[in-house]
Amino acid sequence: MSDTAILTEKLNKRFGSIQAVHDLDLSVPAGSVFGFLGPNRAGKTTTIRLLLKLVHPTSGRAWVLGHDIARDGDRFLRQVGALVESPAFYPYLSGRDNLRVFAHTGNYHAEKRIDEVLDLVGLADRQRDRMRTYSLGMKQRLAVAAALLNRPQLLFLDEPTNGLDPAGQAEIRELVQSLGKAGHTIFISSHLLHEIEQTCDHVAIIDRGQLLRQGSVAEMLNEQSALRIEAEPIAIAASIVARLSNLPVERAGENQIIAKVPRERVPDIVTALNDAAVRVYQVVAERESLEQVFLRITRDEVNHS
Repeated sequence: MSDTAILTEKLNKRFGSIQAVHDLDLSVPAGSVFGFLGPNRAGKTTTIRLLLKLVHPTSGRAWVLGHDIARDGDRFLRQVGALVESPAFYPYLSGRDNLRVFAHTGNYHAEKRIDEVLDLVGLADRQRDRMRTYSLGMKQRLAVAAALLNRPQLLFLDEPTNGLDPAGQAEIRELVQSLGKAGHTIFISSHLLHEIEQTCDHVAIIDRGQLLRQGSVAEMLNEQSALRIEAEPIAIAASIVARLSNLPVERAGENQIIAKVPRERVPDIVTALNDAAVRVYQVVAERESLEQVFLRITRDEVNHS
């Protein structure tokens, strides 16, 4: 499992009559920035708590960093950092002193790491300022710094941009991107799809405790890509595109059409348009946003349930 940071097999968690996680088969590539998507109460936080052994599964198995979490004890947790809820910092202490408290409490022997993590999260120049003077974004960055003290291979971030203004969201997004480039595996739970699209390279979509889809962001965004063609005469262009793609063509203006054309057919279509003396002004690929992918997948699930 060296290429897989997290693997679950039919993982379930029930709270009384509520099935919070249902037969979850999840695979998180090592070294990825992995987005865990779903609406509120989809089972995202419960899944993270299961993987951190904060709650016990009703059934199923899970491996974190190659360790069977039910059989291998808590050893793997030394290689994991987590921000599940905002930690209880001391407002009258400086950012640096708060991290010293965390280092000693966690028995990480990690006080020497404080300078490094402060630099990583961009707080080196504010480390001596008291916590009460920090913005929400700075407090979240300090929380991430605390989670990095034990030099984790895997970092869990549960809704890390909740409550932040756009500037604070951008700060956390840039921080996550830099941590990903540094080789950490990062598991981010969120319902902010535009943030995940800009930050993650792999995603999973969950709803009502069930996994609906997982894969690379690039693959998902290209599933339903469309081609916008501006040409004259547009009627002939539409006929050619419809015939070669065997898919409906939509008029999108006086001289424009949109068609869901497989990528591999694009060269054939352009060649056919030229052969038919159609004047082609532009051919633009338009792909779905992650929000559109999410809505399509969850809507399909509702329609088939």
